This record gives sequence, structure tokens and C-alpha cells, in this order.
Amino acid sequence: MLTFCLFAIGFLVLIKGADWLITGASQIARILKVSDLAVGLTIVAFGTSLPEFFINIFASAGGNTDLAISNILGSNTFNILLILGLSSIIYPLSVQSSTVWKEIPLTLLAAAILGILVNDKLIDKQNISVLSRIDGIVLISYFVIFIYYTFSISKPKQSDIINLPCTEKPYGIKKSVSLVVLGLLCLAVGAKWTVDGAVQLSEVLGISKSLVGLTIVAIGTSLPELATSAVAAYKKNADIAVGNIVGSNIFNIFFILGTSAIIRPLPFQSEDNTDIIVTAAASLLLFICMFTGKKNLLDRWEGIVAVLLYGGYIVFVIFRG
Repeated sequence: MLTFCLFAIGFLVLIKGADWLITGASQIARILKVSDLAVGLTIVAFGTSLPEFFINIFASAGGNTDLAISNILGSNTFNILLILGLSSIIYPLSVQSSTVWKEIPLTLLAAAILGILVNDKLIDKQNISVLSRIDGIVLISYFVIFIYYTFSISKPKQSDIINLPCTEKPYGIKKSVSLVVLGLLCLAVGAKWTVDGAVQLSEVLGISKSLVGLTIVAIGTSLPELATSAVAAYKKNADIAVGNIVGSNIFNIFFILGTSAIIRPLPFQSEDNTDIIVTAAASLLLFICMFTGKKNLLDRWEGIVAVLLYGGYIVFVIFRG
């Protein structure tokens, strides 16, 4: 019973911490006057991905490497198929041309690079496959390039209005920074409890840590992304809704897995290639959807298809696990 309580409380603290972090960060963004797309790709995306970040840091430091990789793969698939699917059902998402041709392909590139780096057995005929510290540095290097690109598009248009899901009353810089710090502390504590609970849960139920990471932990840590993109879609702010997910997926692979591998090399099982393929296929599907129906628009029917595909994937993962 204590295991389940620890797991549940950890999730609640994670989500509240992410909420405070996003609120503070979005207020700082208003003060700095940057564009909606840049905010979605960076501040909001990174803020909503911090649960995954802290989960992976504690998982890597504690040697729970199966949980670290599966958490990211599960989160990225959940983000595109379920979150963007549900968001487009709430309101069809109009996507900027730059996002279609630059950011979305970058999520596909991230999955492809990860697939190459972790398949030492398949490519180099090594005895084991591992995401090494050198591989982690490679991923971080791609992340730096992504940040440089995002800064280049951060200048808002005259008509750009930041419409983030936070309080109506503007905060001062001190209160905004305080919320960011408080959010980070909650994320750290919540992540520690969630990892401990997930490890014990897998032992109690007799299932693999990889299965727990791909399902329960991945879905739980993606709840901030779900809330943020759903609210943004309801407010008809497609740049935040889409930018949040695209930025989160890039952040998850390049920065979070890169940092995790530097802390502790992450062994990789060849059987998990299926999950990398699914993650890459989800990004490819999102790109294709930009050219079906109305151009550069994620329609409601496409969102329904994405949600159904995610349901099928979860059934497959559970039976496989």
C-alpha cells in the first residue's frame, strides 16, 4: 500500500511543480517579449518535460536504466499520438510552415539518431548495445544546435500575442522567478518518489521496469504536456499546442537522454527497437498529416486516428510486456 501511495503522491507533486514552473516561466516570457512559437518550443516545452528530466536523472543515478530509456520513448509516442490527437479534436490545429518543414522533421531526426546510437550490436557487431557517454555528448550537441535555431526565431511578429495557460494578472519578475524555483524543487522531490515507487511497483506486480516506463511513468510524466496543449488548443493557440509537443520531444531525446547517458551509460535491449520505430513513425505520421486534408492543418479526423493508433500501441505493449 505504501508503494502505491508513494507513486501517486510523487505524480501529484510532479504535476503541481510543472504547473508552477510553467506559470512562472510564461510570465517571464511576457516580460522578455518573445514569440508564441519560440515560447512553445522552449520555455513551455522544457517546463512540461522536466518531470521526464528529473525521472531520468534519478533513474540513471540509481542504475534503473530500463526505466530511463523507456520513459522517454513512451512519453514521445504519447505526446504526438494522444496529446496532439486530443488537442486537434478540441480544435483543429493550424501549423506554421516553418514547423512543418523544420521542427517536425527534427523530431523524426532525433528518433533516427537515437536508433543509430543505441544499436551497437546491429551496426558495429558489438557484444552489447549501449547509449554511451560519447553518444550522450553527441545528443547534447544536437540540442545546442536546436537552441541556437530557436533563438533565431524568437523575435515576435507585431501581431504575436502570448496566450499561455496561466493566470490573467501579470506577475512581477520576483514572483515569477520564485514560482520557477518552487516548481523545480517540487519536480525534484516528485521525481524521486515516482522513481522509487515505479521500481517497487514493478517488483510487486512482477512486470519489467521497461513496461512500467513505457506506460504508467511515461503517461504520468506527460500529463503537464497534455494539460498545456489541451488548454492551448481550447484557446485556439496552435503555436503553443504544437510547439509544446514538438519542443518536448526534441528536448526529451537530445537533452534528457543525452544528460542521462553522460551520468551513466544506458544499456539498450534490441527488442526495444520496436518502440524507437513507433516513436519515429508517430513523427512521420504527424508530418504526413500536414498534407492530407487542408494543408498545414491537423484536422479532427486525423486526431481521432492518432488516438486510436495510440490505443492499439498500448494494447501491444501490455501484451508484449
